[in-house]
Amino acid sequence: MKSTIIKEIEIAMLNVLDNAQLEKLRYTLTRILASYEMVPSLAAQEDAPDLIALFIAAKRVEGCSSKTLKYYEVTLSKTLAAIGKPVKHISTDDLRAYLDMYYRQGRISRITIDNVRRILSSFFSWLEDENHIMKSPVRRIHKIKVTKTVKETYSDEMLETMRDHARCSRDLAMIDLLASTGMRVGELVKLNRSDIDFVNRECIVFGKGNKERKVYFDARTKLHLSHYLNSRQDENPALFVSLTSSANRLQISGVEIRLRQLGRRLNFIKVHPHKFRRTLATMAIDKGMPIEQVQQLLGHQSVDTTLQYAMVNQNNVKLSHHKFLS
Repeated sequence: MKSTIIKEIEIAMLNVLDNAQLEKLRYTLTRILASYEMVPSLAAQEDAPDLIALFIAAKRVEGCSSKTLKYYEVTLSKTLAAIGKPVKHISTDDLRAYLDMYYRQGRISRITIDNVRRILSSFFSWLEDENHIMKSPVRRIHKIKVTKTVKETYSDEMLETMRDHARCSRDLAMIDLLASTGMRVGELVKLNRSDIDFVNRECIVFGKGNKERKVYFDARTKLHLSHYLNSRQDENPALFVSLTSSANRLQISGVEIRLRQLGRRLNFIKVHPHKFRRTLATMAIDKGMPIEQVQQLLGHQSVDTTLQYAMVNQNNVKLSHHKFLS
């Protein structure tokens, strides 16, 4: 605890003292405090939950979803409890040691560790902005390098095969809507019948942070969606419902299970809703759509996220190589 107090004093005096003076200050404080017993105050021990609550409230006001807020809260509570220090005394070394321990003992990916780092960075930057601390200890913890893998997309043949083997009009309409709009599965299951504009072939979805955006579907999707809705006998306003007699709104898990079953029947690897989204992004960029428009279509805040989704078609890379370099 003494070392953290000395460090905090040094940080506060950075703009006043030069290096030689800071070294003398450190020596003096170490010598004087050596004869004292330090006990953290009750207020200092209890500051973490209060600060986390304030941070979560700030993020809620910014429009973060309840799922994101819960992830932030659990991650921060777990981290601060493991470190076991008052927030104001947490150092860069403390956070590095925790991330290293978490990675080695938890058997988790580097992507997950970097997500934890980003949450910590957001939290401590907020503490700095709100004057709860002098300087964020995450500043010197850089982005964690992760192995980039080429994520697969659906080929045109695979999409057609899935359409041909859909076992009901609902599944066919669902596949078409995912493939032509690139919407998230969470956005799909929230749609109501009244949300669909068949004349203009478009609909408004509510994405992350409850943000609205317009997506568009093709003529084939319009036909299959109309056929599915005309075949329905229920009064449920939901666009997609279960196949049971109760006809409840279809949930995310229901979509995932249905597509996974279809993939197994066709011997396709990893058939899931998100792959339709990545396929649309890749196809759009591959055909020359400006990346900013693809970003708008997918509802991404950052264009970097869009670039991570879109995988360049290797066949076109080969053709370009022959054209420009061979």
